[in-house]
Amino acid sequence: MPDNDKFPTVPEAKTVPKKRTRLSLVWVIPIVAAVAGVWIAVTRILEKGPEITIVFTSADGLEANKTKVNYDGVNIGTLTSIRFAEDHKHVIATAEMSPKAKDFLVKDMKFWVVKPRMSGLNITGLGTLISGNYIGVQLGQSKESARSFTALESPPLTGDEPGRIFMLKATELGSLGAGTPIYFRQLQAGQVVSYELDKNGEFLNVKIFVQAPYDQYVNPDTRFWQASGIDVSLSASGLHVQTESVMSILAGGVAFETPAAGPLLPPAEAGTTFELFSDRTAAFRPPARDPHTYLMVFKQSVRGLSVGAPVVMNGITIGEVTKISPQFDAQKVEFNVPVTVSVDPIRYGVQFLNLPEGGNAISNNKIIMDTMVAHGLRAQLKTGSLISGSLYVAVDLFPDEPPATLDWAQNPVQLPTKPGQIEAIEVSADKLLKSLDTTLGSVRGTLTNTDKLLGNAGSFIAPDSMFNAELNNMLQQGGGAARSLRVLADYLERHPEALIRGKTGEAKP
Repeated sequence: MPDNDKFPTVPEAKTVPKKRTRLSLVWVIPIVAAVAGVWIAVTRILEKGPEITIVFTSADGLEANKTKVNYDGVNIGTLTSIRFAEDHKHVIATAEMSPKAKDFLVKDMKFWVVKPRMSGLNITGLGTLISGNYIGVQLGQSKESARSFTALESPPLTGDEPGRIFMLKATELGSLGAGTPIYFRQLQAGQVVSYELDKNGEFLNVKIFVQAPYDQYVNPDTRFWQASGIDVSLSASGLHVQTESVMSILAGGVAFETPAAGPLLPPAEAGTTFELFSDRTAAFRPPARDPHTYLMVFKQSVRGLSVGAPVVMNGITIGEVTKISPQFDAQKVEFNVPVTVSVDPIRYGVQFLNLPEGGNAISNNKIIMDTMVAHGLRAQLKTGSLISGSLYVAVDLFPDEPPATLDWAQNPVQLPTKPGQIEAIEVSADKLLKSLDTTLGSVRGTLTNTDKLLGNAGSFIAPDSMFNAELNNMLQQGGGAARSLRVLADYLERHPEALIRGKTGEAKP
């Protein structure tokens, strides 16, 4: 047997792990790209903001993937698509908002297109001529979130500025419009927001915004009036010209003020409605106290008389004209003009003294009017302005007028009238013309007598009359006397000393 020591020693077998194949560099780039893509996609999903839809009347100036949604100069979204609404009258724009804008999207949030606009004398949005139109935003106060909105036709004028909205009731719009300024003591305190016609078409509702702190000066007794143009008045103290500002002259305006008299009232609630007067005088006219309506019939021209013309007694306004209704009587072939007036003396501060005790307002008024008419109360038209030719109704006492009485069964009661200044002038002119005709007749008779006298004088100095012979003799003697005087004058001119010494060569007495 072979000796084991002669064979070499065989090493013990061991388990060796299999070596992994090294990754090729060719696969590194796709793997990195895939990881980056996944990271970008996840980041995009996490950073994507909410989508909203905004309804516009027109897509004019809007472009998908270009038009921005901007709040206070910061872009918070972008329009991603624009499509027609089902009615084909509107367009629906989809906007992708930034994640930070999520909390802004509430129900009363407002959107509008910012573009160049002109409101009154204010021009806004000129920057969009270079940058292009964008969508403006006004944040809301609601707690209810929303994703669908309807854009405004024009930007809200109030913005986020503190203040209050009020309503004005006007019979006519005048020069007012959106953006028209509101003034308080000639300081701009707000602006007109919008206006609309009442459902019945009787007046206009004008919405205004009065900014803080001026809104605290608006109380239930505040008066608003149109402050457009220039208010010119002429009084005994001179010519007064008043305007709120140069802008109000060009673009109009509304002014407000609270009467100083009376108790101080708390500020008016937002949404309170006020009357818009035509001017400051009308706004501060005292309220009606005890008005009475009367009828006055004038048989003359009323050109220059208008509704609203004052009724004046002794220079004090006691009422105004409310109606003018001309009429023609075909039977009498007569034209006259009934004028209805509202008289309220107490409204203008007139006090009545020594009235019967225990009487009411109606009985006292009848006593006053009957007494005044019995003492010659008459109404007549007078010229209020020579420049404009405007007329007013003057009520005065004329004691020489025939007595008259009032018929209280009439409604309204008719007051007696008296020819006015113009009619009185016409009557005087007629009398003057008649007197002139009489005078001219007398002058014609005088001229006829003069003609006869001259005819008799012609026959008296005929050539063969005795008077003519005597007249010739007298003229000859007068001529001789004139020659003697001329000779004497020539001598005295040569010898002035003859007045003292006498004529040289004459015997002195």
